[in-house]
Amino acid sequence: MVRRVAVVGAGVSGLAATKCCLEEGLEPTCFERSEDIGGLWRYTEHVEEGRASIYRTVFTNSCKEMMCYPDFPFPEDHPNYMHNARLQQYIRDYAQHFDLLRHIRFKTVVTNIRKRPDFCATGQWEVVTRRDGKEEMAVFDAVMICSGHHIYPNLPLDHFPGIEKFKGCYLHSREYKEPEKFRGKKVLVVGLGNSGCDIAVELSTVASQVYLSSRSGSWVLSRICDHGYPWDMVIITRFRTWLDSILPKAVNDWLYVRGMNQLVKHENFGLMPVNRTSRKEPVLNDDLLSRITCGMVLIKPDVKEFRETSVVFQDGTVQDDVDVVVFATGYTYSYPFMEDDSIIKSRNNEVTLYKSILPPQLEKPTMAVIGLVQSYGSTIPTADLQCRWTIKVFQGLCTLPPVSKMMDDIDEKKKNKLQWYGSSTTLQTDYITYMDELASAIGAKPSVLKLLVTDPRLALEVFFGPCTPYQFRLTGPGRWSGARRAILTQWDRMLRPTRTRIAPDAPSIFPISAMLGVLFLLLLLLLAVLYW
Repeated sequence: MVRRVAVVGAGVSGLAATKCCLEEGLEPTCFERSEDIGGLWRYTEHVEEGRASIYRTVFTNSCKEMMCYPDFPFPEDHPNYMHNARLQQYIRDYAQHFDLLRHIRFKTVVTNIRKRPDFCATGQWEVVTRRDGKEEMAVFDAVMICSGHHIYPNLPLDHFPGIEKFKGCYLHSREYKEPEKFRGKKVLVVGLGNSGCDIAVELSTVASQVYLSSRSGSWVLSRICDHGYPWDMVIITRFRTWLDSILPKAVNDWLYVRGMNQLVKHENFGLMPVNRTSRKEPVLNDDLLSRITCGMVLIKPDVKEFRETSVVFQDGTVQDDVDVVVFATGYTYSYPFMEDDSIIKSRNNEVTLYKSILPPQLEKPTMAVIGLVQSYGSTIPTADLQCRWTIKVFQGLCTLPPVSKMMDDIDEKKKNKLQWYGSSTTLQTDYITYMDELASAIGAKPSVLKLLVTDPRLALEVFFGPCTPYQFRLTGPGRWSGARRAILTQWDRMLRPTRTRIAPDAPSIFPISAMLGVLFLLLLLLLAVLYW
C-alpha cells in the first residue's frame, strides 16, 4: 500500500505532484536542492549547478488560460503572456494556497535512489539525500521524479570541426543571462529553437551583427494569432484535433503547410523547414522576422567548420571576424541520482517509459517520471494530469497491462513520432490526444456527447473552444467545482488585460472570407467522407 511518496524537485511538476498526493491522502516529501520553488522559472543572476537556467528577459510561450494549474486560474488582470518573474509569483501563490511549502525540504540534494532489497514484494525505495554536508537515508513507498529536462546542456562540439582553433569565445545558451557584454560584437547563434531565436533577437539590439545558423529550418509563429487572439487558444482545440483525425494525411499535411506559411513565406527569410510537414514544435517569436527584415539578424545554414576568427557554412560562405558563438543546441536528460539508470533508460540507452511516465519493466509500478514530454500544450496542466494518473496507478486503481503490451504501446508511439515529428526519440506528442488518453484512464475526460444533452453551452465551448486545463477538472477524481465557470469565462479573462481603453466595436458585417471558409470546410469534410 503506497503511503509515503518522495518527490524530487519543487518546480511546476514537483508542486503538482505534491498537491496531487495530498488530494489523495498520501504523505509526500518534496526534496529541492535550492532555497526556493519554481525550478526553471526561478531566475538567478548566475548559473547554478544541477538547476535549470533562464535569461533575464524570458517570457512564456503559452498564454495564461492554457498554462495554468487546472484548479487555480491566473488573476484576470495578468497579461496573456508574462515575464518569468510574474509566473514565478503565480507559482508561489499556488504553493501557498494549497499549503505545499511545509512538505518541501529545501537545500536538500537527492544523491541516490535505489530499490530496497525486498522491492519485488514491497515496491519500496531507499532515497539518500544530502543537506549541509550530512547524508540521510529514508524509505519511501513510491518516487516521483520531477527534476525536469533543461539542466544538462547538449554541447556537441565534435560536430563542429575546428572549434578548438577558434580564438573567440563560445558558450551554451544555458550560460546566457543578458546582452550587455556582447555590445559591439559579431555574434553567431547556433540553433533555430525558441532559446536561439530569443537570444539572437535580444543580441541584435546591442551587437554589431548577429548570425543565426540553422541546420534544418523551422516554422516561426507569433504569440498573436487570428484577430489578435493568443495562438494556442486558437490552435489547440478539440475540433481541430478531430478534424486531423478524420482527414487523409495528404490533406492534413497540405493544410498544415498552408497554415504555417499563410502570413509569411518562410522561404523568403531562409526559414523554411527541410521537412515541411513535420509537426516539430515551431518557434514562437514576435520579433525575429522584423530583425531579419532590418538586417540585424542574418539567417545562415549549418556550420561546416570553424577557423581562428571566422566561420565556414555548409553553402561555402565564410563569415570573418566572429567574436562570440552561442550554442543554443538544447539539452540532454539525465538522472545521476539513480543507482541503476537502466530502470529509466531500459533499452538502447534511451528513455523508455509507458505513457511517457512509468518504467514498464519494474516489478512494482512505484516510480514515475513527471514532465518528460513536450507538445503544443503547456507543461503545467500536462504535469498535473500525469500526476493524477500516476497516483491512481500507485494506489492500484488504474490497472496496467502486461509488460509486453506496455512495450508494444511504446513501440507504436515511437513509430507515430517518427511519422509526425521526424524522430522516434523526440519528447513531442500531440497535446489533446495525450491528455485524453491519461484522463480516460482515470475517468477525468469530459464527454462532449453527454454535455450536449446536459449542458449544451458548455459542450460547444469544450469542443470548439480552446482545450484549456479546466476541462480536465470537470469530472472524475480531483473534480473542481469552478471548472465550468472558468471555461465559460476564459475569453473574458483573456481580453481583460488588453482592453485597457474603451474603444468602439468594429462594424458587425459577415465577411466574404468567413463564408468562403465555411464552404471550404464543408468541402474538406465531403472529401474526407469520400476518401474514407
